[in-house]
Amino acid sequence: MTLDEFEAIRLADLEGLYQEKAAGAMSVSRPTFSRIVESAHRKIADVLVHGKALRIEGGPVHLDARRCCRLHDGKRRGRGGGAGRKRGRRGPQGAARPG
Repeated sequence: MTLDEFEAIRLADLEGLYQEKAAGAMSVSRPTFSRIVESAHRKIADVLVHGKALRIEGGPVHLDARRCCRLHDGKRRGRGGGAGRKRGRRGPQGAARPG
């Protein structure tokens, strides 16, 4: 999978952008974006159906300060942050620790 295909999948499927907006983010035309994402979908389907490994190629990648996507940007969405059992706070033998 090329880096362009990876980015097209990220924008369309993970970020949920419409093709016109995703194409603009990649500085390509909408028909070009459509061809890129269609190629990526075929490769991903081949990987899933035939149990292949997925390799992403295309050169060095430089990320800015933001995270890779909305799911990993450090903001919790859709979950309450109120009272309740805290994750990862277990003592020995899996018993919950106070506090």
